[in-house]
Amino acid sequence: MMDEKIYLDSDTESHKRLLWWLYLMHGLSMIFSLGVLSFIPLIINYLKRADAEGSFLRSHHSWQIRSFWWYIVWMAIGFAAFITVIGIPAAFLIWLGAWIWKAYRLIRGLLDLNANKSMPV
Repeated sequence: MMDEKIYLDSDTESHKRLLWWLYLMHGLSMIFSLGVLSFIPLIINYLKRADAEGSFLRSHHSWQIRSFWWYIVWMAIGFAAFITVIGIPAAFLIWLGAWIWKAYRLIRGLLDLNANKSMPV
């Protein structure tokens, strides 16, 4: 049986570790601030994405960035529904759906990062 383990150079391994922490920071932000504090790891994603050019790690930065912005869009749609008063129940469903969707994307990204897989972009 062949060894299927992928060995990464030290720079790639270091960047992979950074991405792991960014996934964790995005996740903690979802738990403790409903995503409000995700702008902090988002800034790091933007700053470090170019360093990952040409590797599977770049797709993880794009995945996290896109997850953040779509989450913001859905939270804003929920807010618009909330201020109509009639849409309050819909707003809570939209917010819950957005939270579950972002949690799924963070978990999937973290699992694929650990498996050294790129994310669909």
